[in-house]
Amino acid sequence: MDRSSNNSTRSSSWTLKQDKAFESALNKYNKDTPDRWHNIAKEVGGKTIEEVKNRYQDLLHDVQNIEAGRVPFPYNWAM
Repeated sequence: MDRSSNNSTRSSSWTLKQDKAFESALNKYNKDTPDRWHNIAKEVGGKTIEEVKNRYQDLLHDVQNIEAGRVPFPYNWAM
């Protein structure tokens, strides 16, 4: 299975509420926080520590693609 289909499979099972909680928890618990992934999973709700870690890895991968210019911006994005 290629990475892109794996990403879409994982990301489709996350609700908007879980995504927002994930983003908030990432800001709250930095890399030096003890039990960081446990705390983030607890705040997201309904996700395991492994699912939260996978989501983070997917996010890092997406950011790398954006920074490398591999993700085109929509033509009308600023309008």
